Amino acid sequence: MSQSPSLGAVEPAAGTQSSTDGSASTPALSRRLNAVDGAALVVSNVIGVGIFFTPGIVAQLVPNPLAIFGVWLAGGVLASIGASAYSELAARRPRAGGEYVYLREAFGPLAGFLTGWTSFVAGFSGAIAAGAVGMAAYLGRFIPAAVDPKPLFKIPLYVTSLDVPASKIIAILVIFAISGIHICGLGPGRLVQNALAGTKVAALVLLILLGVTLGSGSAKNLSIGGPVLPTNWLLALIPVLFTYSGWNAASYVAEEVRDPARNLPRALALGTGATVAVYLLLNFLYLYAMPAERLAGIIGGGDAVAESLFGPRAAGAVSALMLVALVSSISAMILAGPRVYYAMARDGLFFRSAADVHPRYHSPAKAIIAQAVWSGILVLSGTFQQLLTYTGFAIVLFGGAAVAALFVLRRAKKSEDLPFRTWGYPVAPAIFVMVSLAVVLNGFWLSPGPSAAGLLIIAAGVPLYLWARRGRAAARS
Repeated sequence: MSQSPSLGAVEPAAGTQSSTDGSASTPALSRRLNAVDGAALVVSNVIGVGIFFTPGIVAQLVPNPLAIFGVWLAGGVLASIGASAYSELAARRPRAGGEYVYLREAFGPLAGFLTGWTSFVAGFSGAIAAGAVGMAAYLGRFIPAAVDPKPLFKIPLYVTSLDVPASKIIAILVIFAISGIHICGLGPGRLVQNALAGTKVAALVLLILLGVTLGSGSAKNLSIGGPVLPTNWLLALIPVLFTYSGWNAASYVAEEVRDPARNLPRALALGTGATVAVYLLLNFLYLYAMPAERLAGIIGGGDAVAESLFGPRAAGAVSALMLVALVSSISAMILAGPRVYYAMARDGLFFRSAADVHPRYHSPAKAIIAQAVWSGILVLSGTFQQLLTYTGFAIVLFGGAAVAALFVLRRAKKSEDLPFRTWGYPVAPAIFVMVSLAVVLNGFWLSPGPSAAGLLIIAAGVPLYLWARRGRAAARS
C-alpha cells in the first residue's frame, strides 16, 4: 500500500503546521508529552473499576489461587506483547490516531475508518458515558441525592419523554468539565492526568500494604483451591483481557510525544508494566483476604475484600478509591479518543472541523467537543450499555488487527531504520494475533446475538465511509 503523503514528511515545529501554499502556518498539535506522561495515560486508561469487579468472575471460573495468578499473568504477558508491537508501530507512524493510522496504512482507509467509527460511536464515547454514570453511582454512597431515581425534569420527544434524574446530570457535568480541561491543552490536561494516575496508584499500593500488614487475612488462603479445567482457564482469560484493555492508550497521542520513536516505547512499557504489577498485587490481596471459593461470584470484590480485611467501615474508603479510578479513566479516554477523530478529519473521513486545532491551546478542541456531546447523548438515552455489550469484542478485534498490521508494514519497509523493534518477532506478535482471534470467535460462539449486533454497528460505518470519500473527492474537484 502506498504511504500517505503526510507520513514520512519532515515534522513541523511544535505547535505549528505549514499551510499548503507555504505562506503561513496554522495551529497544530504540539509535542509536549514525555515518557512519564504517556505511562500515566496508560495507567489511567487501564486501571478503572474493572479490577474491583473482574476478580470475582475469574475466581468463579478458576477457583484455584495458582490458576488465578496464572491467568492474570498471562493477560499481562499478552498486554506486554501488544504494547511492544504498538511501540514499533508508533515508531514507524508517529501520528495521532493509534489503530486508525496503523490499519489505514496496512489494510487501507476503510479498515482505518471502521476502527475510528467504532471508537467514536461506542469504544471511547460509550465507555466515557458508562464511566461517568458509574462515577455518579459511587458518589451516591456519600451523597444519596446523587442517585435519587426521581427525575428532576423531562425532555419531551416526538412520541414520549426522557426522564433526567440527578445521576445523569452529574454524569454529563463530569464529562463536560473534564473535556473543558483537555480543551485547554496539554498543560493543564497532563497535570490533571498525572495527578489522578499518581493518586490512584499510590492509594492502591497503600491499600495493598495496609491489607497485608494490618488486615485480618490469611496466607493459608493462597494454598486452598479446587481443580481447574483448561477450558475454564481460557474462558477466564476473556474478562482478564478486557480488564487489561487500554494498554495502548499512549499510541493515540503519538503526535504530541517528544521524540516518539524513543519515548513511546518507554511509555507503553512503563505503563503496562506498572499495571501488571498492580493487578498481580491486588489479586494477591484479594486471595489473602478470602479463599478463592468465597471470592468466586462476588461482583463487588473490592468492597467485599475491604470489609473482610478492615471491617464494614472500610467499604467507604474503597468507594472513594473507585471514584478516583473512574475519574482518572474518564479523563484518559477524553484525552485519547479525540486524537482518532482528529486524524480521520485530517484525512477527510470525519467532520472537517474536527481537524481544527485550537490556536492558543493547540488541542483538537472541536473533536473533544464532538465526543463530549455524543457521550452526553448516550448518558441521557442509556444506550451506552447496549453499545458496549455489542461492540466489546471490537476492542480485541481491532487490537489484534493493529498488531497484524506490523507484519504488513515490515514487509513494505524492510530497510527502515528504527530505534525500537518489537521483541520476539514474529512469534510473539503472531501469538497475540491468534489469541485475539480466538477471543473474538469465542465471543461469537458464546453470544452470537450481541456479537452480530456489534458487527452491524461496525458495518454501519461502511456507507458513511463511502459518503465521506465522495465528499472528499468532490471537494478536491
